[in-house]
Amino acid sequence: VQVVESGGGLGQPGGSLRLSCVASGFTAGYTFRHYDMSWYRQAPGKEREFVASITNVYLDTKYAKSVTGRFTISRDNWKRTVYLQMDRLKPEVTGVYYCYVQGPSVWGQGTQVTVSS
Repeated sequence: VQVVESGGGLGQPGGSLRLSCVASGFTAGYTFRHYDMSWYRQAPGKEREFVASITNVYLDTKYAKSVTGRFTISRDNWKRTVYLQMDRLKPEVTGVYYCYVQGPSVWGQGTQVTVSS
């Protein structure tokens, strides 16, 4: 299983960015829709931390307190893609954002998000 993130870049404070994560390489019998998905962030000089997650069937979501109300995680099982809509950006959300497949424990390579004026 592999995941590839995209959509990072430079965002303005108060602006929005949308991250995407496309998954591939699933074996027969286990597909994207079988797995819970998450986003993590690693800020400069800090450890990787949880941002948001979404379950596979009921699409239950969880968020870090720091992003609740500003970030939205969603998924499209047909497209094997999970999204992170980031609104009302703040400089403190700057970092590398990683997609994570919780079943096979697979990480993407990350996409850089920088929020600065």
